[in-house]
Amino acid sequence: MMGKDAQLTISVAAGKGGTGKTLVSCSLAQALAVEHPDAVQVLDCDVEEPNAAILLHPEISAREDVNILVPEVDASKCIHCSKCAHVCEVGAIAAIGKAVLTFHDLCSGCGACAFVCPTGAITEVPLRIGELAHGQSAGGIDFWEGRLDVGHQRATPVTNAVKNVIARERLAIVDAPPGTACPMQEAVADTDYCILVTEPTPFGLANLREAVETCRRMEIPCGIVINRDRGEYDEMDEYLAAEGLRVLMRVPERREIAEAYSRGETLIAATDEWRDELLAMYETIVEAVALARRAASA
Repeated sequence: MMGKDAQLTISVAAGKGGTGKTLVSCSLAQALAVEHPDAVQVLDCDVEEPNAAILLHPEISAREDVNILVPEVDASKCIHCSKCAHVCEVGAIAAIGKAVLTFHDLCSGCGACAFVCPTGAITEVPLRIGELAHGQSAGGIDFWEGRLDVGHQRATPVTNAVKNVIARERLAIVDAPPGTACPMQEAVADTDYCILVTEPTPFGLANLREAVETCRRMEIPCGIVINRDRGEYDEMDEYLAAEGLRVLMRVPERREIAEAYSRGETLIAATDEWRDELLAMYETIVEAVALARRAASA
């Protein structure tokens, strides 16, 4: 199975935090790793609050800085033409009289300021904004985690650093940040399928609607996992039926699951039944991706 599906990249996202997104992504990874050791890769792209390591307990073997390029001005070469300030679309450079001020928190790293400087007074220097960690978890899971440094706001470069290490010979599971803003979209972009995790509450449904719409705009097929399901919220089922959305799995609100999670364990540790449920969900995803690929090539 893994031979023909090794090119598959599955993202796991949620319209809001706290729905159990990481629990689902890590549980799926563990279930697949039991069946296919050394064939699964987990990429924690929730870089502002990465926590997949809490459930997978990887042994981290390497860390490297994630840098962006920011401008540095040599005042001795500056002729105060203000071209750098005029070309910067995000206001990261201000030319005030004979002073040039740079604001690294605003800089997008585009390099336009250095390009237009007529005297070469501006050079681009690296600025660390985060870290990329690599390790191994049980079952040979290839684990990668991005972490944005405290005080920095630009999550996208760290997310990209994580996604750049996706190994196409493995089955990759991307744990995306919650919500539907740019960090989530960057994480799920170019994945073959997105699992959207929700909870059966009005707030959960409202955010699920946004997440579904986001996936559809990005043309990424998606399916739904309902966590803490109590079978009491008809509005959720009515919405899913009306939109033709497939429920991949329902995780009931059970004490043993909550206790396992509080110990830093996945669904696999809660009860043995979940491995089969997760593998069945994976097979459903494989079929959905194959169908989408055939439709795209038709």
